Amino acid sequence: MDARLPKIIFVLLAAYAAIRFWYCYPLLPATVAAHFNAQGVANGWQSKQAFFQGFVLVSVLSAVIGFGLPKIIAAVPTQLINLPNKQYWLSPEHLAETQAFLSNFFAWFGCAVFFIVIATFNYAIESNLHPEHRPDISRLWYILAGFIAFVVIWSIRMMAKFMRPPDNFIAK
Repeated sequence: MDARLPKIIFVLLAAYAAIRFWYCYPLLPATVAAHFNAQGVANGWQSKQAFFQGFVLVSVLSAVIGFGLPKIIAAVPTQLINLPNKQYWLSPEHLAETQAFLSNFFAWFGCAVFFIVIATFNYAIESNLHPEHRPDISRLWYILAGFIAFVVIWSIRMMAKFMRPPDNFIAK
């Protein structure tokens, strides 16, 4: 497994967000609705500069989750890593495979988190640009439901990989 495809997707999402939000920035009022309740009604405001700084911050956090976390895990001593059957998966003969698997999985997770971030910020931008015709909040709820389904499937696949080492392995 290789993390090139999710890296490309992440870069494309970042390019889309940069272009989209760069275009929208001058169109927004100085104070923007930045927080919304479950029905999509604004209940929190901030300056547009703070709003976009928040976007940059959570975008960087998405990148760290997706691409930095596997590097951090690789640098941490194995006794500090909580992984099922870690004696097998972190042994010298399986370490590269495990690190490649984690890099790929976290890269996809980072893309999913970044997609949610972009969708959420885009909802806020559209709500500010067109307050009389705000976008339907149900679209954001469907995206969130899709993200939750992704996380459940992602977690199951992760656990399925590491919970069951080959039959000939005997834990020490």
